[in-house]
Amino acid sequence: MPAEDPYTVRLAPDVHAYIQPDGGWCLNNAGWISDGGATLLVDTTATERRAHALREALLATGAAPPRTVVNTHHHGDHTYGNGVFTPEAVVVGHDACRTEVLNAGHQLHLVWPRNDFGAIEITPPTLTYPDRLTLHVGGTEVRLVHPGVAHTVGDTVVHLPERGVVFTGDLVFQGGTPFVPMGSLAGSLRALDLLRALDAETVVPGHGPITDPSAYDATERYLRYVAEVAADGRARGLSPLETARGADLGEFAGLRESERLVANLHRAYAELEGLPEGSPLDLVAVFGDMAAMNGGVPVACHA
Repeated sequence: MPAEDPYTVRLAPDVHAYIQPDGGWCLNNAGWISDGGATLLVDTTATERRAHALREALLATGAAPPRTVVNTHHHGDHTYGNGVFTPEAVVVGHDACRTEVLNAGHQLHLVWPRNDFGAIEITPPTLTYPDRLTLHVGGTEVRLVHPGVAHTVGDTVVHLPERGVVFTGDLVFQGGTPFVPMGSLAGSLRALDLLRALDAETVVPGHGPITDPSAYDATERYLRYVAEVAADGRARGLSPLETARGADLGEFAGLRESERLVANLHRAYAELEGLPEGSPLDLVAVFGDMAAMNGGVPVACHA
């Protein structure tokens, strides 16, 4: 099997993770809990083709078609495929996730107009919750926890306490650069404390290979690095782009999508200026600065 092909990992008798290498832009992870009769799917994918491949992989494990889809947040790489599973499945997410899916619309099409996403019908959660929600799949308890504003304003952590498994969504990028311009730098640090408190041994990140709680420390080191770089750059009167261009990535130089530094600095600057966590940024400017970091070449969607 070529390394770039998605693959399924059995985490417990009734729990599987679906990994899309290499976890770069638009290559997210998903997963499902199934007792053979009832099935809950965590996240979908960025394209119609990939969503159908996810469905086939799920059925190949003996799982029934999902009656529940949980979205960890609103970004299109985690929600564009929702329509492949509805109306048979009910889509569940945080209150703000529904709002943001509707507000974003076909946002990925705008960022990557040449990408073939297929026939994508924007399908937001129809069942939402404000703080916590517990579902049951057969005999397995599935806890949905909103960590506050973090990667986005409407994140959901999917915790399986009896299985020692947590699906973090994009609170964790394993091997990739964290991305917080649509959420909060400070909130992302708080979310890591919440994840630690769950004490799950197996961590399924939003992107990248399955990992363990050491990923929380690695993510925290990067976010604190961003905070330090932002404070220094702003104090010197530099723009986020100027600050990013002069930054030494050090131990983080090997992370994918290093251009995200400038996007994260935009959020860090906003918080230093006292703007509320999760307040909208100028995404045209954010993505424009990331393209500038790439030598004028826009970031590429790999889905």
